[in-house]
Amino acid sequence: MFELDKFISQYVIKRHESMFKKDIEKNDDLLNQKVNGKTILVIGGAGTIGSSFIKVILRYNPKSLVVVDINENALTELTRDLRSDGFITVPEDYVTYPMDYASDVFKKMFKRRQGFDIVANFSAHKHVRSEKDIYSIEALLKNNIINAKKFLDLLVEYPPEHFFCVSTDKAANPVNIMGASKRIMEDLIFSYSDKFVVTTARFANVAFSNGSLPAGFIERLNKQQPISAPKDVKRYFVSPRESGQICVLACILGNNREIFFPKLEEAQMIGFDEIAEHFIKVNGYKVMYCESDQDAINNIENIKKYNKYPVHFSVSDTSGEKAYEEFYTDDEIVDKIKFGALGVVEEKKMPDEAELSKLLLELEEAFNDDEIQKDDIVQILKRYLPNFEHIEKGKNLDCKM
Repeated sequence: MFELDKFISQYVIKRHESMFKKDIEKNDDLLNQKVNGKTILVIGGAGTIGSSFIKVILRYNPKSLVVVDINENALTELTRDLRSDGFITVPEDYVTYPMDYASDVFKKMFKRRQGFDIVANFSAHKHVRSEKDIYSIEALLKNNIINAKKFLDLLVEYPPEHFFCVSTDKAANPVNIMGASKRIMEDLIFSYSDKFVVTTARFANVAFSNGSLPAGFIERLNKQQPISAPKDVKRYFVSPRESGQICVLACILGNNREIFFPKLEEAQMIGFDEIAEHFIKVNGYKVMYCESDQDAINNIENIKKYNKYPVHFSVSDTSGEKAYEEFYTDDEIVDKIKFGALGVVEEKKMPDEAELSKLLLELEEAFNDDEIQKDDIVQILKRYLPNFEHIEKGKNLDCKM
Protein backbone atom coordinates (compact mmCIF):
# COMPACT_ATOMS: atom_id res chain seq x y z
CA MET A 1 0.00 0.00 0.00
CA PHE A 2 1.27 3.47 -0.92
CA GLU A 3 1.93 5.50 2.25
CA LEU A 4 1.72 9.18 1.30
CA ASP A 5 3.19 10.64 4.51
CA LYS A 6 6.14 8.25 4.31
CA PHE A 7 6.70 9.09 0.65
CA ILE A 8 6.65 12.84 1.32
CA SER A 9 9.10 12.42 4.19
CA GLN A 10 11.51 10.22 2.24
CA TYR A 11 11.41 11.64 -1.27
CA VAL A 12 10.04 15.20 -1.20
CA ILE A 13 10.96 17.08 1.97
CA LYS A 14 13.69 14.53 2.83
CA ARG A 15 13.37 14.86 6.59
CA HIS A 16 11.87 12.39 9.05
CA GLU A 17 10.47 14.90 11.52
CA SER A 18 8.91 18.32 11.16
CA MET A 19 11.38 21.15 10.66
CA PHE A 20 9.21 23.12 13.12
CA LYS A 21 9.22 20.46 15.85
CA LYS A 22 11.58 22.40 18.12
CA ASP A 23 9.73 25.70 17.62
CA ILE A 24 6.45 24.01 18.53
CA GLU A 25 7.94 22.30 21.59
CA LYS A 26 9.68 25.48 22.76
CA ASN A 27 6.45 27.48 22.57
CA ASP A 28 4.04 24.73 23.61
CA ASP A 29 3.05 26.32 26.93
CA LEU A 30 2.59 29.75 25.36
CA LEU A 31 0.45 28.32 22.55
CA ASN A 32 -1.71 26.53 25.10
CA GLN A 33 -2.05 29.73 27.12
CA LYS A 34 -3.20 31.69 24.07
CA VAL A 35 -5.54 29.07 22.55
CA ASN A 36 -7.06 27.16 25.49
CA GLY A 37 -10.70 28.13 25.97
CA LYS A 38 -10.80 30.42 22.92
CA THR A 39 -13.34 30.55 20.09
CA ILE A 40 -11.92 29.88 16.61
CA LEU A 41 -13.18 30.55 13.09
CA VAL A 42 -11.38 28.94 10.15
CA ILE A 43 -12.39 29.96 6.63
CA GLY A 44 -11.34 27.63 3.83
CA GLY A 45 -10.74 25.06 6.54
CA ALA A 46 -11.47 22.00 4.41
CA GLY A 47 -8.43 22.52 2.17
CA THR A 48 -5.01 21.03 2.79
CA ILE A 49 -3.49 23.96 4.70
CA GLY A 50 -6.68 24.92 6.54
CA SER A 51 -7.33 21.38 7.74
CA SER A 52 -3.68 20.99 8.77
CA PHE A 53 -3.97 24.23 10.77
CA ILE A 54 -7.06 22.83 12.49
CA LYS A 55 -5.32 19.57 13.44
CA VAL A 56 -2.44 21.48 15.03
CA ILE A 57 -4.48 24.11 16.90
CA LEU A 58 -6.94 21.55 18.33
CA ARG A 59 -4.04 20.25 20.44
CA TYR A 60 -4.47 23.35 22.59
CA ASN A 61 -8.11 22.79 23.57
CA PRO A 62 -10.08 25.73 22.16
CA LYS A 63 -13.62 26.26 23.47
CA SER A 64 -15.22 26.16 20.03
CA LEU A 65 -14.36 25.68 16.37
CA VAL A 66 -16.40 26.87 13.40
CA VAL A 67 -15.17 25.83 9.95
CA VAL A 68 -16.44 27.52 6.77
CA ASP A 69 -15.73 26.24 3.26
CA ILE A 70 -17.63 26.21 -0.04
CA ASN A 71 -16.69 22.53 -0.55
CA GLU A 72 -19.40 20.60 1.28
CA ASN A 73 -17.89 17.18 0.52
CA ALA A 74 -14.49 18.25 1.82
CA LEU A 75 -16.06 19.52 5.06
CA THR A 76 -17.70 16.13 5.51
CA GLU A 77 -14.37 14.37 5.05
CA LEU A 78 -12.69 16.83 7.44
CA THR A 79 -15.20 15.97 10.16
CA ARG A 80 -14.79 12.23 9.60
CA ASP A 81 -11.02 12.66 9.71
CA LEU A 82 -11.04 14.67 12.94
CA ARG A 83 -13.48 12.38 14.73
CA SER A 84 -11.60 9.24 13.61
CA ASP A 85 -8.23 10.46 14.94
CA GLY A 86 -7.58 9.16 18.44
CA PHE A 87 -5.06 11.94 19.13
CA ILE A 88 -7.45 14.84 18.38
CA THR A 89 -10.06 16.19 20.78
CA VAL A 90 -12.91 17.89 18.94
CA PRO A 91 -14.58 20.62 21.04
CA GLU A 92 -18.23 20.19 21.96
CA ASP A 93 -19.04 23.36 20.04
CA TYR A 94 -17.83 22.21 16.62
CA VAL A 95 -19.75 23.27 13.51
CA THR A 96 -19.00 23.17 9.79
CA TYR A 97 -20.79 25.46 7.33
CA PRO A 98 -20.70 24.92 3.54
CA MET A 99 -21.05 28.58 2.61
CA ASP A 100 -19.27 31.50 0.95
CA TYR A 101 -17.61 33.79 3.50
CA ALA A 102 -18.74 36.79 1.45
CA SER A 103 -22.40 35.73 1.60
CA ASP A 104 -25.24 37.23 3.61
CA VAL A 105 -25.85 33.96 5.44
CA PHE A 106 -22.23 33.97 6.63
CA LYS A 107 -22.70 37.49 8.01
CA LYS A 108 -25.79 36.31 9.91
CA MET A 109 -23.87 33.44 11.47
CA PHE A 110 -20.87 35.62 12.33
CA LYS A 111 -22.96 38.33 13.97
CA ARG A 112 -25.07 35.82 15.91
CA ARG A 113 -21.86 34.46 17.44
CA GLN A 114 -20.57 38.02 17.99
CA GLY A 115 -17.24 37.24 16.40
CA PHE A 116 -14.39 34.95 17.43
CA ASP A 117 -11.17 35.19 19.45
CA ILE A 118 -9.02 33.68 16.69
CA VAL A 119 -9.79 34.00 12.98
CA ALA A 120 -7.78 32.31 10.22
CA ASN A 121 -8.60 32.75 6.53
CA PHE A 122 -7.37 30.15 4.02
CA SER A 123 -9.91 30.94 1.32
CA ALA A 124 -8.03 31.86 -1.85
CA HIS A 125 -7.47 31.18 -5.50
CA LYS A 126 -3.96 29.73 -5.32
CA HIS A 127 -3.23 28.42 -8.81
CA VAL A 128 -1.27 30.24 -11.51
CA ARG A 129 -3.70 28.66 -13.99
CA SER A 130 -6.43 30.91 -12.53
CA GLU A 131 -5.39 33.80 -14.80
CA LYS A 132 -6.34 32.14 -18.09
CA ASP A 133 -8.79 34.87 -19.18
CA ILE A 134 -10.67 37.92 -17.90
CA TYR A 135 -13.40 35.83 -16.24
CA SER A 136 -11.02 33.64 -14.25
CA ILE A 137 -9.04 36.77 -13.33
CA GLU A 138 -12.15 38.50 -12.02
CA ALA A 139 -13.05 35.47 -9.90
CA LEU A 140 -9.48 35.31 -8.56
CA LEU A 141 -9.23 39.00 -7.64
CA LYS A 142 -12.70 39.13 -6.12
CA ASN A 143 -11.94 36.16 -3.88
CA ASN A 144 -8.38 37.14 -2.91
CA ILE A 145 -8.93 40.90 -2.52
CA ILE A 146 -12.44 42.33 -2.90
CA ASN A 147 -14.30 39.72 -0.84
CA ALA A 148 -11.45 39.73 1.68
CA LYS A 149 -12.07 43.44 2.27
CA LYS A 150 -15.77 42.82 2.94
CA PHE A 151 -14.78 40.22 5.49
CA LEU A 152 -12.26 42.53 7.15
CA ASP A 153 -14.95 45.22 7.44
CA LEU A 154 -17.11 42.64 9.22
CA LEU A 155 -14.26 41.79 11.60
CA VAL A 156 -14.03 45.43 12.64
CA GLU A 157 -17.43 45.06 14.31
CA TYR A 158 -16.11 42.19 16.47
CA PRO A 159 -12.28 42.45 16.50
CA PRO A 160 -10.46 39.14 17.09
CA GLU A 161 -7.40 38.74 19.31
CA HIS A 162 -5.54 37.20 16.37
CA PHE A 163 -6.26 37.42 12.64
CA PHE A 164 -4.24 35.34 10.19
CA CYS A 165 -4.53 35.17 6.41
CA VAL A 166 -2.32 32.86 4.37
CA SER A 167 -0.14 34.40 1.66
CA THR A 168 2.36 32.77 -0.72
CA ASP A 169 6.03 32.91 -1.64
CA LYS A 170 4.81 34.09 -5.05
CA ALA A 171 3.84 37.42 -3.42
CA ALA A 172 7.53 38.34 -3.21
CA ASN A 173 8.37 40.07 -6.52
CA PRO A 174 5.28 38.62 -8.25
CA VAL A 175 5.28 37.57 -11.91
CA ASN A 176 1.69 36.29 -12.12
CA ILE A 177 -1.70 37.75 -11.23
CA MET A 178 -2.24 35.25 -8.42
CA GLY A 179 1.04 36.32 -6.76
CA ALA A 180 0.21 39.99 -7.28
CA SER A 181 -3.22 39.46 -5.73
CA LYS A 182 -1.67 37.93 -2.62
CA ARG A 183 0.88 40.74 -2.37
CA ILE A 184 -2.01 43.24 -2.47
CA MET A 185 -3.87 41.06 0.02
CA GLU A 186 -0.96 41.52 2.42
CA ASP A 187 -1.34 45.31 2.18
CA LEU A 188 -5.09 44.97 2.56
CA ILE A 189 -4.98 42.97 5.78
CA PHE A 190 -2.20 45.16 7.21
CA SER A 191 -4.36 48.22 6.59
CA TYR A 192 -6.64 46.85 9.36
CA SER A 193 -3.77 46.24 11.78
CA ASP A 194 -4.68 49.33 13.79
CA LYS A 195 -7.93 47.57 14.69
CA PHE A 196 -6.68 44.05 15.52
CA VAL A 197 -3.45 42.03 15.34
CA VAL A 198 -2.76 40.83 11.79
CA THR A 199 -0.18 38.27 10.64
CA THR A 200 0.44 36.21 7.52
CA ALA A 201 2.83 33.60 6.11
CA ARG A 202 4.56 33.08 2.81
CA PHE A 203 5.64 29.54 2.34
CA ALA A 204 6.65 26.85 -0.05
CA ASN A 205 4.58 24.38 -2.00
CA VAL A 206 2.68 21.99 0.26
CA ALA A 207 3.55 18.48 -0.88
CA PHE A 208 0.57 16.68 -2.42
CA SER A 209 -1.86 19.43 -1.39
CA ASN A 210 -5.35 19.40 -2.90
CA GLY A 211 -5.22 20.32 -6.59
CA SER A 212 -1.42 20.36 -6.76
CA LEU A 213 0.52 18.65 -9.54
CA PRO A 214 1.89 15.89 -7.23
CA ALA A 215 -1.63 15.19 -5.93
CA GLY A 216 -2.55 14.77 -9.58
CA PHE A 217 -0.03 11.94 -9.82
CA ILE A 218 -2.20 9.90 -7.44
CA GLU A 219 -5.30 10.59 -9.53
CA ARG A 220 -3.50 9.68 -12.74
CA LEU A 221 -2.24 6.42 -11.22
CA ASN A 222 -5.70 5.47 -9.92
CA LYS A 223 -7.17 6.13 -13.38
CA GLN A 224 -4.26 4.52 -15.22
CA GLN A 225 -3.56 7.75 -17.10
CA PRO A 226 -0.13 9.05 -18.18
CA ILE A 227 1.75 11.53 -16.00
CA SER A 228 3.22 14.85 -17.13
CA ALA A 229 5.35 17.42 -15.31
CA PRO A 230 7.80 20.25 -16.05
CA LYS A 231 11.44 19.19 -16.19
CA ASP A 232 12.88 22.67 -15.60
CA VAL A 233 11.00 23.76 -12.46
CA LYS A 234 12.34 23.23 -8.94
CA ARG A 235 10.41 24.27 -5.85
CA TYR A 236 10.63 24.34 -2.06
CA PHE A 237 8.25 21.94 -0.29
CA VAL A 238 6.83 21.50 3.19
CA SER A 239 4.60 18.66 4.34
CA PRO A 240 0.88 19.25 5.01
CA ARG A 241 1.55 18.94 8.76
CA GLU A 242 4.37 21.48 8.55
CA SER A 243 2.09 23.91 6.70
CA GLY A 244 -0.36 23.78 9.61
CA GLN A 245 2.43 24.35 12.12
CA ILE A 246 3.73 27.40 10.23
CA CYS A 247 0.28 28.94 10.26
CA VAL A 248 -0.41 28.25 13.93
CA LEU A 249 2.95 29.73 14.97
CA ALA A 250 2.39 32.79 12.78
CA CYS A 251 -1.25 33.25 13.82
CA ILE A 252 -0.82 32.84 17.56
CA LEU A 253 2.76 34.02 18.24
CA GLY A 254 3.26 36.62 15.53
CA ASN A 255 3.44 40.32 16.29
CA ASN A 256 1.31 42.80 14.38
CA ARG A 257 2.14 43.09 10.65
CA GLU A 258 4.65 40.24 10.61
CA ILE A 259 5.12 37.83 7.71
CA PHE A 260 6.44 34.35 8.49
CA PHE A 261 8.33 32.02 6.12
CA PRO A 262 10.23 28.71 6.41
CA LYS A 263 14.03 28.88 6.52
CA LEU A 264 14.78 26.60 3.59
CA GLU A 265 18.02 26.41 1.64
CA GLU A 266 18.33 26.25 -2.16
CA ALA A 267 19.76 22.73 -1.89
CA GLN A 268 16.41 21.59 -0.48
CA MET A 269 14.56 22.41 -3.70
CA ILE A 270 13.29 19.50 -5.79
CA GLY A 271 11.90 19.20 -9.31
CA PHE A 272 8.41 17.94 -10.13
CA ASP A 273 9.94 15.46 -12.58
CA GLU A 274 12.07 13.96 -9.80
CA ILE A 275 9.01 13.59 -7.57
CA ALA A 276 7.14 11.89 -10.43
CA GLU A 277 9.98 9.44 -11.04
CA HIS A 278 10.13 8.43 -7.37
CA PHE A 279 6.34 8.17 -7.22
CA ILE A 280 6.16 5.82 -10.20
CA LYS A 281 8.98 3.60 -8.92
CA VAL A 282 7.62 3.40 -5.36
CA ASN A 283 4.32 2.23 -6.84
CA GLY A 284 6.08 -0.64 -8.62
CA TYR A 285 6.47 0.64 -12.18
CA LYS A 286 9.34 1.48 -14.49
CA VAL A 287 9.43 4.99 -15.95
CA MET A 288 8.73 5.18 -19.69
CA TYR A 289 9.89 8.55 -21.04
CA CYS A 290 7.77 9.94 -23.89
CA GLU A 291 8.34 12.80 -26.34
CA SER A 292 4.95 14.51 -25.97
CA ASP A 293 1.63 14.37 -24.13
CA GLN A 294 0.12 12.50 -27.07
CA ASP A 295 3.02 10.06 -27.16
CA ALA A 296 2.42 9.32 -23.47
CA ILE A 297 -1.30 8.80 -24.11
CA ASN A 298 -0.54 6.47 -27.02
CA ASN A 299 1.65 4.32 -24.76
CA ILE A 300 -0.85 3.88 -21.96
CA GLU A 301 -1.29 0.16 -22.72
CA ASN A 302 2.32 -0.38 -21.61
CA ILE A 303 1.26 0.04 -17.99
CA LYS A 304 -0.49 -3.34 -17.90
CA LYS A 305 1.53 -5.03 -20.64
CA TYR A 306 5.08 -4.27 -19.51
CA ASN A 307 4.71 -2.52 -16.13
CA LYS A 308 6.08 0.66 -17.75
CA TYR A 309 4.45 3.96 -16.85
CA PRO A 310 4.41 6.62 -19.62
CA VAL A 311 5.50 10.13 -18.62
CA HIS A 312 6.13 13.33 -20.50
CA PHE A 313 8.49 15.85 -18.93
CA SER A 314 8.41 19.17 -20.78
CA VAL A 315 9.85 22.67 -20.48
CA SER A 316 7.73 25.25 -18.70
CA ASP A 317 6.15 27.50 -21.32
CA THR A 318 2.99 28.90 -19.72
CA SER A 319 2.16 32.39 -18.43
CA GLY A 320 3.12 33.42 -14.92
CA GLU A 321 5.59 30.65 -14.09
CA LYS A 322 8.40 32.05 -11.96
CA ALA A 323 11.87 30.68 -12.65
CA TYR A 324 12.82 30.71 -8.95
CA GLU A 325 11.23 31.03 -5.51
CA GLU A 326 11.86 33.64 -2.82
CA PHE A 327 10.22 34.44 0.49
CA TYR A 328 11.16 38.10 0.95
CA THR A 329 12.47 41.04 -1.05
CA ASP A 330 15.67 43.06 -0.67
CA ASP A 331 13.88 46.00 0.91
CA GLU A 332 12.19 43.98 3.67
CA ILE A 333 13.59 43.68 7.19
CA VAL A 334 14.08 40.02 8.11
CA ASP A 335 14.65 38.37 11.50
CA LYS A 336 16.10 34.85 11.27
CA ILE A 337 16.97 34.57 14.97
CA LYS A 338 13.60 34.62 16.78
CA PHE A 339 12.59 31.11 15.67
CA GLY A 340 14.69 28.09 14.85
CA ALA A 341 13.11 27.13 11.51
CA LEU A 342 11.10 30.25 10.71
CA GLY A 343 12.15 33.62 9.40
CA VAL A 344 10.05 36.71 10.06
CA VAL A 345 9.60 39.79 7.89
CA GLU A 346 9.00 42.49 10.48
CA GLU A 347 8.43 46.22 10.84
CA LYS A 348 6.14 46.32 7.82
CA LYS A 349 4.77 49.83 7.45
CA MET A 350 1.08 50.59 7.24
CA PRO A 351 0.13 50.66 3.54
CA ASP A 352 -1.12 53.82 1.85
CA GLU A 353 -4.86 53.41 2.37
CA ALA A 354 -5.71 56.04 -0.24
CA GLU A 355 -3.75 54.17 -2.90
CA LEU A 356 -5.27 50.87 -1.80
CA SER A 357 -8.80 52.30 -1.99
CA LYS A 358 -8.03 53.71 -5.43
CA LEU A 359 -6.88 50.28 -6.62
CA LEU A 360 -10.02 48.55 -5.35
CA LEU A 361 -12.21 51.15 -7.03
CA GLU A 362 -10.30 50.73 -10.32
CA LEU A 363 -10.78 46.98 -10.18
CA GLU A 364 -14.50 47.27 -9.42
CA GLU A 365 -14.96 49.68 -12.33
CA ALA A 366 -12.91 47.47 -14.66
CA PHE A 367 -15.03 44.42 -13.91
CA ASN A 368 -18.18 46.42 -14.70
CA ASP A 369 -16.78 47.08 -18.19
CA ASP A 370 -17.77 44.33 -20.64
CA GLU A 371 -14.86 45.25 -22.92
CA ILE A 372 -12.12 44.92 -20.30
CA GLN A 373 -9.19 42.65 -21.22
CA LYS A 374 -6.54 40.73 -19.27
CA ASP A 375 -3.80 43.22 -20.11
CA ASP A 376 -5.94 46.08 -18.76
CA ILE A 377 -6.06 44.33 -15.38
CA VAL A 378 -2.29 43.72 -15.49
CA GLN A 379 -1.73 47.45 -16.06
CA ILE A 380 -4.01 48.36 -13.12
CA LEU A 381 -2.05 46.00 -10.87
CA LYS A 382 1.27 47.40 -12.13
CA ARG A 383 0.27 50.93 -11.18
CA TYR A 384 -0.14 49.76 -7.61
CA LEU A 385 2.81 47.33 -7.67
CA PRO A 386 5.59 48.93 -9.75
CA ASN A 387 7.78 45.81 -9.35
CA PHE A 388 5.10 43.52 -10.80
CA GLU A 389 6.79 41.98 -13.84
CA HIS A 390 4.06 39.88 -15.37
CA ILE A 391 5.23 36.93 -17.48
CA GLU A 392 2.87 36.53 -20.44
CA LYS A 393 3.38 33.67 -22.88
CA GLY A 394 -0.12 33.38 -24.31
CA LYS A 395 -0.51 29.84 -22.99
CA ASN A 396 -1.96 28.55 -19.72
CA LEU A 397 -1.78 25.26 -17.87
CA ASP A 398 -5.22 24.17 -19.09
CA CYS A 399 -3.53 23.69 -22.49
CA LYS A 400 -1.35 20.92 -21.07
CA MET A 401 -1.94 17.40 -19.76
